[in-house]
Amino acid sequence: MMPLTMAPVGEPVTIKKITGKDEIRLHLAELGFVVDSDVTVVSENGGNLIIQVKDSRIALGKTMANRIMF
Repeated sequence: MMPLTMAPVGEPVTIKKITGKDEIRLHLAELGFVVDSDVTVVSENGGNLIIQVKDSRIALGKTMANRIMF
């Protein structure tokens, strides 16, 4: 498994695991980051990511993106 920050731009990946405290995992789940869902990194700038989740684009900081494994 690798963190989402290592995902290639433009290629869909499937989330395998989300780490962190319960409130962090719940917050990410509310944004659409759930295990077995597909996400695509749209762009990356200095470790910060813009991610396509379902029909939305969400910006995540490097620390938060490192909690999402694919």
